[in-house]
Amino acid sequence: MAPPADPFEIVDEPAANDPQPARRAVLSTAHLDGLNEAQRQAVIHQGGPLLVLAGAGTGKTRVLTTRIAHLLISGRARTPQILAVTFTNKAAREMLDRVAGLIGGAADGMWLGTFHAIGVRVLRRHAELVGLKSNFTILDTDDQTRLIKQLLQAEGIDDKKWPARILAGIIQRWKDRALSPDKVSGDDAGEFANGKAVDIYRQYQARLAEVNAVDFGDLVMHCVTMWQSHPDVLAQHHRRFRHILVDEYQDTNVAQYLWLRLLAQGTSDVCCVGDDDQSIYGWRGAEVGNILRFEKDFVGATVVRLEQNYRSTPHILAAASHLISHNEGRLGKTLWTDMKEGERISLRGVWDGDEEARSIGEEIEALQRDKHALSQIAILVRAGFQTREFEERFITMGLPYRVVGGPRFYERQEIRDALAYCRVTVQPDDDLAFERIYNTPRRGLGESALRALRIIQRAQKVSLFEATRRALETDELKARPRKALGDLIRSFDRWRAMLDGISHVEVVETILDESGYTDMLRLDRSPEAEGRLENLKELTNALQEFDTLPAFLEHVALLADNAERSGGDMVSVMTLHAAKGLEFDTVFLPGWEEGLFPNQRALDDKGLAGLEEERRLAYVGLTRARKRAYVSFAANRRVFNQWQAAIPSRFLRELPTGHLAESSDAGLYATYSAGHHGGLREQAGGFDYESLGVTGMGRARTRWRDETFDDRRAVEGDKPDFSVGQRVFHQKFGYGRIVAVDGNKLDIEFEKAGPKKVLDSFIEAA
Repeated sequence: MAPPADPFEIVDEPAANDPQPARRAVLSTAHLDGLNEAQRQAVIHQGGPLLVLAGAGTGKTRVLTTRIAHLLISGRARTPQILAVTFTNKAAREMLDRVAGLIGGAADGMWLGTFHAIGVRVLRRHAELVGLKSNFTILDTDDQTRLIKQLLQAEGIDDKKWPARILAGIIQRWKDRALSPDKVSGDDAGEFANGKAVDIYRQYQARLAEVNAVDFGDLVMHCVTMWQSHPDVLAQHHRRFRHILVDEYQDTNVAQYLWLRLLAQGTSDVCCVGDDDQSIYGWRGAEVGNILRFEKDFVGATVVRLEQNYRSTPHILAAASHLISHNEGRLGKTLWTDMKEGERISLRGVWDGDEEARSIGEEIEALQRDKHALSQIAILVRAGFQTREFEERFITMGLPYRVVGGPRFYERQEIRDALAYCRVTVQPDDDLAFERIYNTPRRGLGESALRALRIIQRAQKVSLFEATRRALETDELKARPRKALGDLIRSFDRWRAMLDGISHVEVVETILDESGYTDMLRLDRSPEAEGRLENLKELTNALQEFDTLPAFLEHVALLADNAERSGGDMVSVMTLHAAKGLEFDTVFLPGWEEGLFPNQRALDDKGLAGLEEERRLAYVGLTRARKRAYVSFAANRRVFNQWQAAIPSRFLRELPTGHLAESSDAGLYATYSAGHHGGLREQAGGFDYESLGVTGMGRARTRWRDETFDDRRAVEGDKPDFSVGQRVFHQKFGYGRIVAVDGNKLDIEFEKAGPKKVLDSFIEAA
């Protein structure tokens, strides 16, 4: 038979030189060997749409790749008729290799890739239908932001108040929902850029067309628009793709959902694989509702649940399943395994974050002595700022580690910027630090001003800071940069003088506020901004541990030197979001406290939906562990130079006591079951951690056991009155005298820590 004129027209008969019949004769059903009953059912299913609800560690990738191989080996499909969509290029390569291994040769002609990669292929062929040429370019984030900045400036919109990077993120979220400029509602538009955000979006799309370019959001949205406007083109793709498979369906956004629904109109053989209990990317547009309504979207769909787990022990699986069962928005499944019972989950309460890092470090050292590979140990945190205490503890211990999915704490951009301000304050001749922040936040200083300063620097052989000071005495700078630089130099002089009069922690807080750096992040509406602010707060916590700012800067320099020397077998430190898809023999889950986990911002922004996504995140964390899981919470967290009593996470109440280590669950369940404040016994200034079965270590344990530090007094009504001049003791700051009393807040001059404001519930008479 002659080949069809239209390459999108695919005939059903195999080509004469098709090698697959020979492979089928050899391989027969060997590719099905080793599958359990549910996996086999998912692989061989032929009766219409299929949803494979694949729990953590149940062999999802194996099912997906084997199903593709089965389509080919059984003769139900040829490679060009198959469309398989993944979420990462790495996953696509892995799937392609696995399929090739199963069919005994390359799977040439199959469309397998990410939504964006497949979108590029489609648009190259039909570019003119969306106002482009086939050789269009794809803008990266920097190019996208630069173009939007030009449009903002042309409209006279202040880029400092309304940053282009933020508008780029807003536009991307609109595109994730397949909203072209004409479809954005007034409620969606908001007041960004003085209410001109939609108009800028419209200009941005027009400008992209003029320069024959797209951004990543367009790669999916343009396909949706084209297929909706040109049914004949959509029909071509219907004829081509007879079998559609989608991985990680729970992570699809609205645009990807519409993309799939349009393509799926041409075939009943649609197979989506995913886990509603692992939908944790709502903050970047993922809609868990896509997988929850699969049976409504695809009438007659079959749901196959993969519940046999090949990764974790029964205790870990039972605890994770019981935890996630509290979510209402789920299709429901229960993981099980035929593995040996293994260790129960360890639940540990500690005094504070430092104690938490120390105890985990000691536990890792004990595992290491038992020949446990460090590469099979992970610490999974809810927020990036939590890594700092672990990094410093591990470097002190000489324990090698790596931060996965992001830079180490002191290498993060906002931390490096803050440290640069500190370095210039302490040492104004630090040219690298000064150059880094002289226009951060933006002060209207460009390259021309910097060139002028460098000319003075070289001619007079002085530092860049001194060159700036001298330039202010001449007319070599224009009025605007002269004023901006003058304000900056005077600020540094003032901050430097403050070091002689007040705490260096307060000085750094003042620098971050007066420089405008904190406000810059507060105005940033990107999903990352909140985490960057939390990192700055954690930086001030780190400063507390040093007597002077120079001592702290020296410490950071030594940390960087040690980090560069690390290598080989290392502990992995990462956020829970970055851990999805990974697995380790031993997993530590610190910081299970209200406000931190579940995250307060998620609860404030999304209410019940936010809580359920946080619970899914906890489920993901637990199911990363093969053999051991350690969950911990602290009684206190230091936030922006203030100690705060921490409340154990509500998720702890949802861990079944029968699967917790006996040493840690005693009293915990009983206290939660009391039903006060979500099961917790609330008190002024804290919670009754002793009744929670806290297994604190070191001095914290001793103080709890002898009740010297007794928060129960608030419940029992015998809270003592404190007076000015009284000598008192604080667990972290030591001895001091009260200098002022304001309700339950005390101003205390500590003998070693200096002046502090603390709550009276953390103080005892000396």
